[in-house]
Amino acid sequence: MRLVPLVAGLLFGAGMLVSGMADPHKVLAFLDVTRAWDPSLAFVMAAALAIALPAFAYARRHPRTLIGAQPIVLPPRSPLTPQLLVGATLFGIGWGLSGLCPGPVLVVASGGSLGAIVFVLAMAIGMRLASRCAPRRASKRAPQASDGDAACG
Repeated sequence: MRLVPLVAGLLFGAGMLVSGMADPHKVLAFLDVTRAWDPSLAFVMAAALAIALPAFAYARRHPRTLIGAQPIVLPPRSPLTPQLLVGATLFGIGWGLSGLCPGPVLVVASGGSLGAIVFVLAMAIGMRLASRCAPRRASKRAPQASDGDAACG
């Protein structure tokens, strides 16, 4: 069943290219409502919601997937936290400045775009730092200086 995630990933990447979500100029034109606003990506987002909402409704009512009868595990609902708000704000700032977000930037980087590759490297470094600087859960071992805590300040 490893073929299903591969096909899903390829379909996602193709969808990003066809829809224009992987084109930073198109994304920036969508986000810039003060000048030459391009509302076409709103239709892409509406189509995504039209697919996702019924899928999540199905997942809430059924314990197993249609293909392979694997358990369906939805993320728990969680309250707004300062970490979530800061992360969402940083995401929005990065998306607004670059016109790229994590999914589409992988598609663009796979085409060899230097800017997208730099974006992916910066994203990976940021994810690594965030995981090292995140508050430790009680069940984890005590942090040590070699864990990168010095990079957290």
